[in-house]
Amino acid sequence: MTFEEIQELFLQGIDCSQVVAGAFADELEADKKLLRKVSASFGGGMQCGETCGAVTGALMVLGMKYGHSEEGDTGQKQIMMQKTGEFKRLFGERYPSCICRELLGHDISKKEELAKVMEQGLLLQFCPKVVEDTLEILGKII
Repeated sequence: MTFEEIQELFLQGIDCSQVVAGAFADELEADKKLLRKVSASFGGGMQCGETCGAVTGALMVLGMKYGHSEEGDTGQKQIMMQKTGEFKRLFGERYPSCICRELLGHDISKKEELAKVMEQGLLLQFCPKVVEDTLEILGKII
């Protein structure tokens, strides 16, 4: 997915977590609409500037691909934990934090801070880059 395609999805109201989760619908053999719905509350750092939505979207993808679901399945849990750790390491090589407000330098859960993010163009420049990088990292892991 290109930077411009990500920007366009943002302009259409699709948040970072939804872009990431939805991008892997084919790989996960899952419905894109369902993935976007499940991840909808996680954009903007869970709408409160916490963990970056691109990161939570990525963790959802990794959970769906490698997660364990049966009691006592420690082998699959170890695989999922390894993949999650690899994602976090690679993300950390590019960004100093996975916290939305730290990445943006503003807490978007506050109206005045969101206005600054919009004024500075971060939502349509910085955030799509984070999503683009997240998609690239996930592509390497999956």
